[in-house]
Amino acid sequence: MMATNVRAAARIKKELEKWDNTGEFILSVGHPTQWFVDFDGAVGTIYAGEHFRLQITFVGDYPMEAPEVMFVLPDCPVHPHIYSNGHICLNILGEDWSPALTVRSICVSILSMLSSCPCKERPSDNDRYVATKKGTPKTTNFQYHDDGV
Repeated sequence: MMATNVRAAARIKKELEKWDNTGEFILSVGHPTQWFVDFDGAVGTIYAGEHFRLQITFVGDYPMEAPEVMFVLPDCPVHPHIYSNGHICLNILGEDWSPALTVRSICVSILSMLSSCPCKERPSDNDRYVATKKGTPKTTNFQYHDDGV
């Protein structure tokens, strides 16, 4: 369900008005409830020189509910918490979501997750997950057991 309630629309509008496209995250709006954020891997990390694109879809009752966030293919980093279909296993996108978080803070968290990763590898269950999970990552109950990368 697309975010259409008054609270969601007001919050999305406020974040859009505050967005600064001169930093490391470049925003483009596909639809009022679907944003794209482009960014590069941080210098000095294993992702330096790589370009990534996130798709953020505001669903349900944003900001009370987390937006749907996934990498746009084919620009999907190889990372232990990112599936090859673009789904991201990150606790703030699920059980640890807070309405105080913003799209920018989500982007910072994802960039930080990438920057702290010591090796490029897919999640151990990537093939099974990708074969069985189509569409939205919001229907997945990820197990957040590894915060080391």
